[in-house]
Amino acid sequence: MVQVGYSVPACLLLSEAARRYEDEPTPDFLVRAHGPWGNIETSVETWGGDGLDTFLASLAEDCRGWEGVRTWHSLCYDLTLSAEHHPGGHVQLTWGIRDRAPSEEWQFETKTVHAAGEDMRNLTAEIHTFIASAAE
Repeated sequence: MVQVGYSVPACLLLSEAARRYEDEPTPDFLVRAHGPWGNIETSVETWGGDGLDTFLASLAEDCRGWEGVRTWHSLCYDLTLSAEHHPGGHVQLTWGIRDRAPSEEWQFETKTVHAAGEDMRNLTAEIHTFIASAAE
């Protein structure tokens, strides 16, 4: 399980990485958000992690900053991530979770803030280990 961050009003958890079928390269994992308003969760399907750890690693490597917004999404867009570099050496991540098609009845977003550099490298390492655990 990876706790991505605590951001009032939500805490975001990624857990239970597993492959539905042993020979499939599409590990699923649960994403849960909880806060004083309630709890939501959805299953996220990825193709070998969809490069989430690579995306986070690129943010960590560019610790001096970048212009604009960088984005990532899972295979079915049930998890999205956008990143902005802010003055003072911080990265704001906006995590989007939505219900799977065909219903797509709800969407949820929360933001987490991480120190550029080491904090982002630690998050990248945790996500990499988490995704790799599905391959075992």
